[in-house]
Amino acid sequence: MSRSAGPSRDFRGYGSSVPSVEWPGGAKVAVNLVVNYEEGSEYSFDEDGENDNHVEVTYNFPRDKRDLAQESMYEYGSRAGIWRLLRIFDELQVPCTFYACARAFELNPEVARAGRARGDDLLAHGLRWNEVWRYSRDEERRAIDEAVASLERTWGAHPDGWYCRYGPSVHTRELVVEEGGFLYDSDAYNDDLPYWTTVHGRAHLVIPYSLTYNDMQGTKAPSAFLDFATRGLDELWHEGAAGQPKMMSVGLHPRLMGQAGRANALREFIEYAQGKGDVWFARRVEIARHWMTHHPAPVE
Repeated sequence: MSRSAGPSRDFRGYGSSVPSVEWPGGAKVAVNLVVNYEEGSEYSFDEDGENDNHVEVTYNFPRDKRDLAQESMYEYGSRAGIWRLLRIFDELQVPCTFYACARAFELNPEVARAGRARGDDLLAHGLRWNEVWRYSRDEERRAIDEAVASLERTWGAHPDGWYCRYGPSVHTRELVVEEGGFLYDSDAYNDDLPYWTTVHGRAHLVIPYSLTYNDMQGTKAPSAFLDFATRGLDELWHEGAAGQPKMMSVGLHPRLMGQAGRANALREFIEYAQGKGDVWFARRVEIARHWMTHHPAPVE
């Protein structure tokens, strides 16, 4: 059996020695609202010879035909959904982190300008919303460089972090470190806290993401999202009250959560968290910088 190269697996993590975390203001949970802005960067029949995943309905559309209906469901996210989400964030005075594909911002730079003006932070979500395991190492390196150059034009600054669609290739983390401009990556789902790893002798910060509190997982019913998210917050808050604060990533997609019925559930979750108190609604870069300051990389 052939084995792929890449980072070794770590099954222990912090184990029973969980770091003593003190979030700003004594918060018991750090909640990071993530807007996955991908619209227009997904696979398209004209460019790739394939349609991307279904959005609202599952329909056995011919594989050799362009699916205009599905494309228009993605367009909803950039035309209407993103603005509904930002209005809710403005109204409730909470920040978000943009996981943005470079191509998506190129197609609608007004969204990039709006996020930057709000003071949100940026994590690069690839040149396009595609799987990097399809690339060779050199192709992936070029895609990272092109994504960074594009986002610097539309957003106006180098992205703080990196995250791939459905996970990294065996080369991704090395290439992210090699690029040199990222504070961290989020290409892992293996913890409730940031952690340091080593890449070719260099300390590198990982801010794990989560697909659990994500509007794409399981049923897309608003009540299901709200139940999962509030229950997750309650348990993490309980752990924080017992002296072990954690972080919680909530993944949102404008084409999904930007629909009014689901956006209403998001509003209810944010209001619930604000009413509960001791919740830090943080940008991802704030979590990264807090960790770098209070939990610096271990000295070898």
